[in-house]
Amino acid sequence: METEVFLQKIVGFIQNKKGFDIKILDLHKLTAIADFFVICSGSATMQVKAIADEVDKKFREQGIKCYHREGYDTLNWVLLDYLDVVVHIFRGESREFYNLEKIWGDAEITEIENEED
Repeated sequence: METEVFLQKIVGFIQNKKGFDIKILDLHKLTAIADFFVICSGSATMQVKAIADEVDKKFREQGIKCYHREGYDTLNWVLLDYLDVVVHIFRGESREFYNLEKIWGDAEITEIENEED
């Protein structure tokens, strides 16, 4: 699957579960750990879990494996690693604390508009 299509699917899965403040960080020129980070927020631990479960479930249905996942124990920051793309799902306070957008401030950042209800 092309990376652009993969990213669009992730954004759609996040929006299906009302995730918000979605940003895509292009890391091509900065690191070899991943090509893109997709970062989003959920307002509560159950929403963070619902978003992570949706992304994981929808890709598994398409035969796409998540190679590593972290954060299900606390649900403050869940990480889903699809090798070239790493999805970060935060509760608000944790996102502010870790501030990946600042850490990776040299990345090209695409902000996704929140869907209207």
